[in-house]
Amino acid sequence: MSVNLLDYDAAGLAGLMAQYGEKPFRAKQLMKWIHQRGEPDFEAMTDIAKSFRQKLVLDAAVTPPALMAEQIAKDGTRKWLLDVGTGNGVEAVFIPEDDRGTLCVSSQVGCALDCGFCSTARQGFNRNLSTAEIIGQLWWANRRMSLDASRLGDAGLADNRNGDTRIVSNVVMMGMGEPLANYDNVVAAMKLMLDDNAYGLSRRRVTLSTSGIVPAIDRLREDCPVALAVSLHAPNDRIRDDIVPINKKYPLHQLLAACTRYLEKAPRDFITFEYVMLDGINDSVENARELVSLVRDVPCKFNLIPFNPFPNSGYKRSQRDAIMRFRDILINAGYVATVRKTRGDDIDAACGQLAGQVLDKTRRAEKRLAGDAQVIIFQPQNGDL
Repeated sequence: MSVNLLDYDAAGLAGLMAQYGEKPFRAKQLMKWIHQRGEPDFEAMTDIAKSFRQKLVLDAAVTPPALMAEQIAKDGTRKWLLDVGTGNGVEAVFIPEDDRGTLCVSSQVGCALDCGFCSTARQGFNRNLSTAEIIGQLWWANRRMSLDASRLGDAGLADNRNGDTRIVSNVVMMGMGEPLANYDNVVAAMKLMLDDNAYGLSRRRVTLSTSGIVPAIDRLREDCPVALAVSLHAPNDRIRDDIVPINKKYPLHQLLAACTRYLEKAPRDFITFEYVMLDGINDSVENARELVSLVRDVPCKFNLIPFNPFPNSGYKRSQRDAIMRFRDILINAGYVATVRKTRGDDIDAACGQLAGQVLDKTRRAEKRLAGDAQVIIFQPQNGDL
Protein backbone atom coordinates (compact mmCIF):
# COMPACT_ATOMS: atom_id res chain seq x y z
CA MET A 1 0.00 0.00 0.00
CA SER A 2 1.29 3.47 -0.87
CA VAL A 3 2.43 5.73 1.96
CA ASN A 4 0.64 9.09 2.12
CA LEU A 5 3.38 11.73 2.25
CA LEU A 6 0.95 14.17 3.90
CA ASP A 7 1.33 12.03 7.02
CA TYR A 8 4.98 13.09 7.50
CA ASP A 9 6.43 16.18 9.13
CA ALA A 10 10.04 17.18 8.39
CA ALA A 11 11.61 14.64 10.75
CA GLY A 12 9.34 11.85 9.56
CA LEU A 13 9.98 12.60 5.90
CA ALA A 14 13.75 12.70 6.47
CA GLY A 15 13.49 9.27 8.07
CA LEU A 16 11.51 7.99 5.11
CA MET A 17 14.16 9.33 2.71
CA ALA A 18 16.78 7.40 4.65
CA GLN A 19 14.76 4.22 4.14
CA TYR A 20 14.78 4.96 0.41
CA GLY A 21 18.55 5.47 0.50
CA GLU A 22 18.15 9.16 -0.38
CA LYS A 23 19.96 12.14 1.12
CA PRO A 24 18.17 14.42 3.64
CA PHE A 25 17.80 17.32 1.17
CA ARG A 26 15.25 15.22 -0.74
CA ALA A 27 12.85 15.70 2.18
CA LYS A 28 13.06 19.48 1.82
CA GLN A 29 12.52 19.24 -1.93
CA LEU A 30 9.46 17.10 -1.46
CA MET A 31 8.02 19.34 1.25
CA LYS A 32 8.29 22.40 -0.99
CA TRP A 33 6.62 20.63 -3.90
CA ILE A 34 3.86 19.11 -1.79
CA HIS A 35 3.03 21.93 0.62
CA GLN A 36 4.18 25.17 -1.01
CA ARG A 37 3.20 24.34 -4.57
CA GLY A 38 0.38 21.97 -3.74
CA GLU A 39 1.68 19.44 -6.27
CA PRO A 40 0.38 15.85 -5.95
CA ASP A 41 2.00 14.57 -9.16
CA PHE A 42 5.54 13.24 -8.65
CA GLU A 43 6.29 13.45 -12.38
CA ALA A 44 5.80 17.24 -12.17
CA MET A 45 8.57 17.55 -9.54
CA THR A 46 11.18 18.31 -12.16
CA ASP A 47 14.19 19.01 -9.90
CA ILE A 48 13.97 15.52 -8.37
CA ALA A 49 15.91 12.72 -10.08
CA LYS A 50 13.73 10.75 -12.48
CA SER A 51 14.73 7.43 -10.95
CA PHE A 52 13.52 8.59 -7.52
CA ARG A 53 10.31 10.02 -8.99
CA GLN A 54 9.57 6.63 -10.49
CA LYS A 55 10.13 5.01 -7.11
CA LEU A 56 7.74 7.49 -5.50
CA VAL A 57 5.07 6.77 -8.11
CA LEU A 58 5.19 3.10 -7.12
CA ASP A 59 5.51 3.47 -3.34
CA ALA A 60 3.94 6.80 -2.29
CA ALA A 61 1.11 9.26 -2.88
CA VAL A 62 -0.10 12.72 -1.87
CA THR A 63 -3.68 12.05 -0.84
CA PRO A 64 -5.73 14.75 0.90
CA PRO A 65 -9.36 14.19 1.92
CA ALA A 66 -11.70 14.33 -1.08
CA LEU A 67 -14.44 16.94 -1.45
CA MET A 68 -17.96 15.77 -0.65
CA ALA A 69 -19.73 19.14 -0.66
CA GLU A 70 -18.99 22.86 -0.76
CA GLN A 71 -21.09 25.78 0.46
CA ILE A 72 -20.38 29.50 0.06
CA ALA A 73 -21.99 32.00 2.43
CA LYS A 74 -23.17 35.48 1.52
CA ASP A 75 -20.14 36.96 3.28
CA GLY A 76 -17.72 34.83 1.22
CA THR A 77 -17.08 32.24 3.92
CA ARG A 78 -16.61 28.77 2.44
CA LYS A 79 -17.39 25.48 4.13
CA TRP A 80 -16.12 22.18 2.77
CA LEU A 81 -17.29 18.73 3.77
CA LEU A 82 -14.32 16.43 3.23
CA ASP A 83 -14.44 12.65 2.96
CA VAL A 84 -12.36 10.78 5.55
CA GLY A 85 -13.67 7.32 4.70
CA THR A 86 -16.17 4.74 5.96
CA GLY A 87 -19.07 7.14 5.65
CA ASN A 88 -17.47 9.91 7.71
CA GLY A 89 -16.92 13.52 6.72
CA VAL A 90 -15.33 16.48 8.48
CA GLU A 91 -15.84 20.17 7.87
CA ALA A 92 -13.26 22.88 7.28
CA VAL A 93 -14.11 26.57 6.96
CA PHE A 94 -12.25 29.31 5.08
CA ILE A 95 -12.92 32.88 6.21
CA PRO A 96 -11.66 35.57 3.81
CA GLU A 97 -10.84 39.03 5.15
CA ASP A 98 -9.12 42.06 3.67
CA ASP A 99 -5.80 41.39 5.40
CA ARG A 100 -5.86 37.62 5.91
CA GLY A 101 -7.37 34.30 4.98
CA THR A 102 -8.19 32.12 7.98
CA LEU A 103 -8.81 28.39 7.82
CA CYS A 104 -10.67 26.63 10.62
CA VAL A 105 -9.37 23.06 10.76
CA SER A 106 -10.95 19.93 12.29
CA SER A 107 -8.97 17.40 14.34
CA GLN A 108 -11.51 14.62 15.00
CA VAL A 109 -14.52 13.00 13.37
CA GLY A 110 -17.07 14.40 15.79
CA CYS A 111 -15.93 15.13 19.31
CA ALA A 112 -15.29 12.92 22.32
CA LEU A 113 -16.34 15.74 24.67
CA ASP A 114 -19.99 16.59 25.25
CA CYS A 115 -20.39 20.35 25.51
CA GLY A 116 -24.12 20.86 25.18
CA PHE A 117 -23.99 24.16 23.26
CA CYS A 118 -21.84 22.71 20.44
CA SER A 119 -23.39 21.08 17.39
CA THR A 120 -20.27 18.98 16.76
CA ALA A 121 -20.61 17.38 20.20
CA ARG A 122 -24.19 16.41 19.41
CA GLN A 123 -22.96 14.29 16.51
CA GLY A 124 -21.02 11.99 18.82
CA PHE A 125 -17.52 10.69 18.09
CA ASN A 126 -15.99 8.24 15.61
CA ARG A 127 -12.19 8.59 15.63
CA ASN A 128 -9.17 10.87 15.59
CA LEU A 129 -8.01 12.27 12.27
CA SER A 130 -4.59 11.28 10.96
CA THR A 131 -1.88 13.87 10.37
CA ALA A 132 -2.60 13.61 6.63
CA GLU A 133 -6.30 14.29 7.21
CA ILE A 134 -5.52 17.34 9.35
CA ILE A 135 -2.81 18.95 7.22
CA GLY A 136 -4.74 17.79 4.16
CA GLN A 137 -7.44 20.32 4.97
CA LEU A 138 -4.86 23.12 4.69
CA TRP A 139 -3.32 21.56 1.57
CA TRP A 140 -6.73 21.24 -0.02
CA ALA A 141 -7.89 24.77 0.88
CA ASN A 142 -4.76 26.40 -0.51
CA ARG A 143 -4.99 24.44 -3.74
CA ARG A 144 -8.72 25.02 -4.14
CA MET A 145 -8.51 28.75 -3.50
CA SER A 146 -5.45 29.15 -5.71
CA LEU A 147 -7.08 27.35 -8.63
CA ASP A 148 -10.25 29.39 -8.23
CA ALA A 149 -8.27 32.64 -8.07
CA SER A 150 -6.23 31.72 -11.15
CA ARG A 151 -9.38 30.85 -13.07
CA LEU A 152 -10.94 34.18 -12.11
CA GLY A 153 -7.76 36.11 -12.84
CA ASP A 154 -7.46 37.41 -9.28
CA ALA A 155 -3.80 38.40 -9.21
CA GLY A 156 -4.14 39.75 -5.68
CA LEU A 157 -5.19 36.35 -4.36
CA ALA A 158 -3.31 33.93 -6.58
CA ASP A 159 0.40 34.25 -5.82
CA ASN A 160 2.03 32.38 -8.67
CA ARG A 161 5.64 33.23 -7.85
CA ASN A 162 7.58 30.00 -8.30
CA GLY A 163 4.27 28.14 -8.38
CA ASP A 164 3.49 28.98 -4.72
CA THR A 165 -0.16 28.16 -4.00
CA ARG A 166 -0.28 29.22 -0.34
CA ILE A 167 -3.26 31.51 0.31
CA VAL A 168 -4.22 30.66 3.88
CA SER A 169 -2.38 33.09 6.20
CA ASN A 170 -3.85 31.96 9.52
CA VAL A 171 -4.94 28.59 10.88
CA VAL A 172 -7.20 28.03 13.86
CA MET A 173 -7.57 24.54 15.29
CA MET A 174 -11.19 25.27 16.16
CA GLY A 175 -13.08 22.92 13.85
CA MET A 176 -14.63 19.60 14.75
CA GLY A 177 -13.09 17.89 17.76
CA GLU A 178 -10.84 18.63 20.74
CA PRO A 179 -7.32 19.06 19.28
CA LEU A 180 -5.48 18.06 22.45
CA ALA A 181 -7.38 14.76 22.55
CA ASN A 182 -5.57 13.90 19.29
CA TYR A 183 -2.26 15.23 20.49
CA ASP A 184 0.40 13.50 18.39
CA ASN A 185 -1.31 13.93 15.02
CA VAL A 186 -2.27 17.55 15.72
CA VAL A 187 1.25 18.49 16.80
CA ALA A 188 2.76 16.81 13.71
CA ALA A 189 0.35 18.76 11.50
CA MET A 190 1.08 22.05 13.26
CA LYS A 191 4.82 21.50 12.85
CA LEU A 192 4.21 21.32 9.11
CA MET A 193 2.19 24.53 9.28
CA LEU A 194 5.17 26.24 10.94
CA ASP A 195 7.93 24.70 8.79
CA ASP A 196 9.57 27.16 6.37
CA ASN A 197 9.79 24.39 3.77
CA ALA A 198 6.05 23.75 4.04
CA TYR A 199 3.58 26.53 4.95
CA GLY A 200 5.90 28.87 6.85
CA LEU A 201 3.27 30.26 9.21
CA SER A 202 4.45 32.04 12.34
CA ARG A 203 3.50 30.67 15.74
CA ARG A 204 1.32 33.75 16.23
CA ARG A 205 -0.72 32.80 13.17
CA VAL A 206 -1.50 29.26 14.31
CA THR A 207 -3.99 29.07 17.16
CA LEU A 208 -5.04 25.93 19.01
CA SER A 209 -8.32 26.03 20.88
CA THR A 210 -8.87 23.63 23.76
CA SER A 211 -11.61 22.94 26.27
CA GLY A 212 -8.93 22.44 28.90
CA ILE A 213 -7.04 19.12 28.95
CA VAL A 214 -4.45 20.27 31.47
CA PRO A 215 -1.66 17.66 31.00
CA ALA A 216 -1.77 18.17 27.23
CA ILE A 217 -1.50 21.96 27.62
CA ASP A 218 1.72 21.39 29.55
CA ARG A 219 3.01 19.03 26.85
CA LEU A 220 2.16 21.53 24.11
CA ARG A 221 4.13 24.24 25.92
CA GLU A 222 7.25 22.10 25.49
CA ASP A 223 6.59 20.51 22.10
CA CYS A 224 4.95 23.15 19.91
CA PRO A 225 3.92 26.38 21.68
CA VAL A 226 1.52 28.12 19.33
CA ALA A 227 -1.08 30.75 20.22
CA LEU A 228 -3.48 29.27 22.76
CA ALA A 229 -7.21 29.84 23.03
CA VAL A 230 -9.13 28.28 25.91
CA SER A 231 -12.86 27.60 25.74
CA LEU A 232 -13.69 28.99 29.17
CA HIS A 233 -17.42 29.79 28.86
CA ALA A 234 -18.08 30.10 32.60
CA PRO A 235 -16.90 32.12 35.61
CA ASN A 236 -17.15 29.28 38.13
CA ASP A 237 -16.98 25.49 38.39
CA ARG A 238 -20.71 25.11 39.02
CA ILE A 239 -21.67 26.52 35.62
CA ARG A 240 -18.69 25.08 33.78
CA ASP A 241 -19.28 21.56 35.12
CA ASP A 242 -22.68 21.70 33.45
CA ILE A 243 -21.80 23.18 30.05
CA VAL A 244 -18.17 21.99 29.64
CA PRO A 245 -18.09 18.51 31.28
CA ILE A 246 -14.28 18.13 31.04
CA ASN A 247 -14.21 20.70 33.85
CA LYS A 248 -15.17 17.93 36.28
CA LYS A 249 -11.78 16.32 35.60
CA TYR A 250 -9.74 19.51 35.24
CA PRO A 251 -11.47 22.25 37.27
CA LEU A 252 -10.84 25.93 36.81
CA HIS A 253 -8.01 26.35 39.31
CA GLN A 254 -6.01 23.62 37.52
CA LEU A 255 -6.81 25.03 34.09
CA LEU A 256 -5.83 28.60 34.94
CA ALA A 257 -2.57 27.39 36.51
CA ALA A 258 -1.77 25.54 33.26
CA CYS A 259 -2.50 28.72 31.29
CA THR A 260 -0.03 30.65 33.44
CA ARG A 261 2.62 27.98 32.87
CA TYR A 262 1.95 27.99 29.13
CA LEU A 263 2.80 31.68 28.87
CA GLU A 264 6.38 30.91 29.88
CA LYS A 265 7.02 29.74 26.30
CA ALA A 266 4.03 31.07 24.37
CA PRO A 267 4.48 33.12 21.19
CA ARG A 268 2.05 35.66 22.65
CA ASP A 269 2.07 37.15 26.12
CA PHE A 270 -1.58 36.41 26.75
CA ILE A 271 -4.16 33.63 26.61
CA THR A 272 -7.34 34.15 24.62
CA PHE A 273 -10.35 33.07 26.62
CA GLU A 274 -13.35 32.15 24.46
CA TYR A 275 -16.69 32.70 26.11
CA VAL A 276 -19.93 31.71 24.40
CA MET A 277 -22.81 33.94 25.51
CA LEU A 278 -25.78 31.85 26.63
CA ASP A 279 -28.97 33.62 27.62
CA GLY A 280 -29.67 33.26 31.32
CA ILE A 281 -26.78 30.80 31.84
CA ASN A 282 -23.51 32.73 31.99
CA ASP A 283 -24.26 36.29 30.84
CA SER A 284 -25.30 38.24 33.93
CA VAL A 285 -23.55 41.24 35.45
CA GLU A 286 -22.64 39.04 38.41
CA ASN A 287 -21.12 36.46 36.04
CA ALA A 288 -18.98 39.16 34.42
CA ARG A 289 -17.69 40.43 37.74
CA GLU A 290 -16.97 36.88 38.89
CA LEU A 291 -15.04 36.29 35.66
CA VAL A 292 -12.88 39.36 36.27
CA SER A 293 -11.99 37.99 39.70
CA LEU A 294 -11.34 34.50 38.34
CA VAL A 295 -8.67 35.49 35.78
CA ARG A 296 -6.98 38.29 37.69
CA ASP A 297 -3.62 36.45 37.77
CA VAL A 298 -3.62 35.32 34.10
CA PRO A 299 -2.59 37.74 31.32
CA CYS A 300 -5.47 37.34 28.91
CA LYS A 301 -7.97 38.78 26.47
CA PHE A 302 -11.57 37.77 25.88
CA ASN A 303 -13.41 36.73 22.76
CA LEU A 304 -17.14 36.84 23.50
CA ILE A 305 -19.05 34.57 21.13
CA PRO A 306 -22.78 35.06 20.61
CA PHE A 307 -24.25 31.56 20.71
CA ASN A 308 -24.94 30.20 17.23
CA PRO A 309 -28.18 28.21 17.43
CA PHE A 310 -28.77 24.75 16.01
CA PRO A 311 -31.83 22.48 16.23
CA ASN A 312 -32.77 21.21 19.71
CA SER A 313 -29.76 22.79 21.39
CA GLY A 314 -31.73 23.84 24.46
CA TYR A 315 -29.88 27.18 24.60
CA LYS A 316 -30.60 30.71 23.41
CA ARG A 317 -28.25 33.46 22.34
CA SER A 318 -27.79 36.23 24.90
CA GLN A 319 -29.53 39.49 24.11
CA ARG A 320 -27.28 42.06 22.48
CA ASP A 321 -27.57 44.52 25.38
CA ALA A 322 -26.53 41.75 27.80
CA ILE A 323 -23.48 40.95 25.64
CA MET A 324 -22.48 44.62 25.44
CA ARG A 325 -22.95 45.08 29.18
CA PHE A 326 -20.82 41.99 29.84
CA ARG A 327 -18.12 43.24 27.47
CA ASP A 328 -18.06 46.70 29.05
CA ILE A 329 -17.49 45.25 32.53
CA LEU A 330 -14.45 43.36 31.22
CA ILE A 331 -13.12 46.43 29.40
CA ASN A 332 -13.61 48.66 32.44
CA ALA A 333 -11.61 46.11 34.46
CA GLY A 334 -8.70 46.65 32.06
CA TYR A 335 -9.10 43.68 29.71
CA VAL A 336 -9.30 43.57 25.94
CA ALA A 337 -12.71 42.12 25.14
CA THR A 338 -14.15 41.73 21.66
CA VAL A 339 -17.43 40.34 20.43
CA ARG A 340 -16.81 37.84 17.65
CA LYS A 341 -18.46 38.76 14.39
CA THR A 342 -20.57 35.83 13.26
CA ARG A 343 -19.36 34.57 9.89
CA GLY A 344 -20.98 31.95 7.68
CA ASP A 345 -23.98 31.26 9.91
CA ASP A 346 -26.26 31.07 6.86
CA ILE A 347 -24.43 27.86 5.87
CA ASP A 348 -23.94 26.59 9.45
CA ALA A 349 -20.24 27.43 9.30
CA ALA A 350 -20.12 29.64 12.39
CA CYS A 351 -18.52 28.77 15.72
CA GLY A 352 -20.18 25.75 17.31
CA GLN A 353 -22.23 24.87 14.23
CA LEU A 354 -19.94 22.37 12.47
CA ALA A 355 -21.56 18.96 12.30
CA GLY A 356 -19.93 17.06 9.46
CA GLN A 357 -20.95 13.46 8.84
CA VAL A 358 -20.23 11.19 11.81
CA LEU A 359 -20.85 7.50 12.27
CA ASP A 360 -21.08 7.80 16.04
CA LYS A 361 -19.30 5.02 17.92
CA THR A 362 -20.41 6.50 21.25
CA ARG A 363 -24.11 6.24 20.28
CA ARG A 364 -24.46 9.63 21.98
CA ALA A 365 -27.44 10.80 19.95
CA GLU A 366 -29.20 7.48 20.47
CA LYS A 367 -28.63 7.65 24.23
CA ARG A 368 -29.84 11.23 24.32
CA LEU A 369 -33.03 10.30 22.51
CA ALA A 370 -33.53 7.37 24.85
CA GLY A 371 -33.09 9.66 27.83
CA ASP A 372 -35.59 12.13 26.41
CA ALA A 373 -38.04 9.32 25.81
CA GLN A 374 -37.61 8.10 29.37
CA VAL A 375 -38.43 11.53 30.70
CA ILE A 376 -41.59 11.60 28.62
CA ILE A 377 -42.66 8.12 29.72
CA PHE A 378 -42.30 8.79 33.41
CA GLN A 379 -43.37 12.44 33.51
CA PRO A 380 -46.33 12.79 35.91
CA GLN A 381 -49.59 13.82 34.26
CA ASN A 382 -52.47 15.79 35.73
CA GLY A 383 -54.09 13.75 38.49
CA ASP A 384 -51.11 11.38 38.87
CA LEU A 385 -49.86 13.05 42.08
